[in-house]
Amino acid sequence: MNVSSTSRILITGASGGLGAALARYYAAHNCSLLLWGRNHDRLEAVAGECRHAGATVTTRLLDLSDTDAAIAAVAADDAAAAITLALLVAGSGDIRAPGDRVEDAAQVARLGLVNFVAPSAMAAALATRMAARGHGGIVLVGSAAAFHALPFAAGYAASKAGLLRFAEALRLGVAPHGVRVTVVSPGFIDTPAGRANPGARPFQLQPADAAARIARAAANGRGHVIFPWPFALLRWVDRLLPAPLRDRLLRALTPPSA
Repeated sequence: MNVSSTSRILITGASGGLGAALARYYAAHNCSLLLWGRNHDRLEAVAGECRHAGATVTTRLLDLSDTDAAIAAVAADDAAAAITLALLVAGSGDIRAPGDRVEDAAQVARLGLVNFVAPSAMAAALATRMAARGHGGIVLVGSAAAFHALPFAAGYAASKAGLLRFAEALRLGVAPHGVRVTVVSPGFIDTPAGRANPGARPFQLQPADAAARIARAAANGRGHVIFPWPFALLRWVDRLLPAPLRDRLLRALTPPSA
């Protein structure tokens, strides 16, 4: 989906590294931007940059763990003026605490809400409205972690796996109605949230690079994009390995903080 000065673009997670990079990317096209985030100061700083670049910007402070509020807010924003493209970037990453045998139950619940339930529900609400208009685009940001049963990040990997499957199903359902759905599965991106979890981060991308790749995928109407390419290869390795060998390798993984 190509964008222009008449496009109205929603970006969640705009106070984070990747969301901010996407906001800057689209601001250069003089679009009308709806920027959502959890951190007021960072969100307003990003909004100021985008306005300086020529974009019209509206901000909304919202935590996606309040799913009902997120659904109501996206419906209200779309009712005010039709959203052309929605990039649902906001999410949370976390791992099992050092010394724990299993992830904390509350952490699993929070990751499920923020990474899967809220963005899926928002996408469904937007897709319904876009399908009635006969056009629109939705991008859901997943993770390459969705392809693997990571023992030290079960909640995160599972929530992103659920998001991937939902996005694929939604894409099939709304394509005949003129709505494009793209899910992206990136590897490591150099953001403050990512740096909070220690450990090796091979093939790490800068946020601006990742944002440009996501924007290209949306413009081209791609259904699923994995980047950088080694993570696509690892997905196939995980699929093709005999189950006993795969399980042994995954059990041998240790948390990055260990």
